[in-house]
Order: sequence, then C-alpha cells, then structure tokens
Amino acid sequence: QELSEFFRKSYGPTGAFHAKPFEGGRSWAGARPERRAIAYDSVGIASHMGVLRRFIKVGETDLLVAELGLYAVRPDLERMGIAHSVGALTPTLRELGVPFAFGTVRHAMRNHVERYCQNGMASILTGVRVRSSIAEVNADLPSTRTEDPLVVIFPVGRPLNEWPPGTLIERNGSEL
Repeated sequence: QELSEFFRKSYGPTGAFHAKPFEGGRSWAGARPERRAIAYDSVGIASHMGVLRRFIKVGETDLLVAELGLYAVRPDLERMGIAHSVGALTPTLRELGVPFAFGTVRHAMRNHVERYCQNGMASILTGVRVRSSIAEVNADLPSTRTEDPLVVIFPVGRPLNEWPPGTLIERNGSEL
C-alpha cells in the first residue's frame, strides 16, 4: 500500500493517467519487476527503481537485458541524481548475468539523463522506436504500442560498443 501511494504521488503530477495503474494498492504499471531497489529515509520511501530480466529484440538480434523502470524519487528529494540509484544496482545487475541494462525515458528527461551519461557509464540512443505490449488489453484498441522514447543503455557484462544495431526494439512484453 505504501509503495502504490508513493507511485501515485510521484507520477500523478505528470498526469492522472500515469497514476491510475497504482490505484487499489498495485505497485507496478505494466510488467511486474523481478527485483526492486527501494530507498527509505525518516519520512518513508525516498526512491524506487524496478528491474526485470527479459529478452528483447534489437533489430534482428535477440538480447538478454535487465530492463530498468518504475524509477521515481519523492518530490522533495529530486535532483539527488539517477546515478546514485543505478550505481547502487550495479552488483544486482552483475548477479543477474546480463550484458546490458536498458531503460526508456521521456524526451523531457534528456538533460537529466545526459548528465549521467557524460561519465561514460551509459549511452543514450535516439531514433530508436520501442514496441511494447499494452498491459491492460482492450478489445477495441491495438494490443501493442510503438513509441519514440530516449533509450538509455548501461553496460553490465559487455562494453557499449557491442550493443546490436537496429532502429526498433521489441520488448516482448509490456513496459516495466
């Protein structure tokens, strides 16, 4: 219950639609995370990052990745930096045995993510579309959606230059 409330408060300011999946105590929006990193302080939940190991298809290549998603920071703690959250997950990502972690972010987050990528710990891919299944299927609507987000790649077991080429990533499931 505390986690779903945290997500409603974190995602609600960006639109009621973003907070809706977390009604009724649910703590995931699409795919359910395999692991979570949750930071607490004296006020309660401070931040969250979900991890889901899955195969995606990049161009013509099937690739095992750890998808990062459900990233949120309590509004009073914003500007603490995504680097702290992802850095804390590095041992977990290595334990999962994946060559890369990847995530998608809105274009409005570009400046925030670029600061993190300046140190070479990650890379932003642009011009890459991402196709996902829709978590809540409606018979009157398509069962997939293709978007043009910023794709962020984190090397875990292989260097960034080994990320396969392609302008379409198929998630093989719903967004985390």
